[in-house]
Amino acid sequence: MMSAICQSNAADGSNVDDMPTPTRFAGFALLAATIAFGQSQPAPSEPASSGTSNDLFVMFGSDLVRPGLLPKANYNIGLGHTFKFLSKDPIGDEITFAYTYENAGSHGFLHTDFGSHTEALGLMKNFAIPRTKRVTGYTWIQGGITSITGNAFVQNRFYDGEALGAIVHLNDRNSIWIQETFNKIVTIPWYTTASIGYTRSW
Repeated sequence: MMSAICQSNAADGSNVDDMPTPTRFAGFALLAATIAFGQSQPAPSEPASSGTSNDLFVMFGSDLVRPGLLPKANYNIGLGHTFKFLSKDPIGDEITFAYTYENAGSHGFLHTDFGSHTEALGLMKNFAIPRTKRVTGYTWIQGGITSITGNAFVQNRFYDGEALGAIVHLNDRNSIWIQETFNKIVTIPWYTTASIGYTRSW
């Protein structure tokens, strides 16, 4: 409608600014109603087997560093996108990008001046668990760069992580993720992380 009004006005040398206020208001109201109506229409439902296409996850956990089993804070936030053509791939069907903060200090839990900041790309494989649709499982392989701060200069190290987890589906959009991760940063002892978090899917 607005396109037709603009073309009509352009033909006679006028523009939208020259239109009477009631006409402009009616045109914008019609455009807004059209957009609102279009957004209110439910999207066609996909088969349950197709899975979600996007995940936004926030996870909180505790590291157990070897040797010593010292508990350390671990916070993780990231995005994932599921590719349907990878649904039969045995390694993974979802690409992820995540940022993780870990307390790298020798004491304290939540935070110290020494931090470990990791940006990692990952490949996640989602799989069903027999006899239940409420809970599914996943494996997650990640690789990236860890920046260790708090020293005289920032130290960058390669990061590798492998996780096994379970997803408790609250509904189609909301779920709880629970996982155990094996982590290795070059020149630093390996450690595991037990995490739980919330995920929003769409």
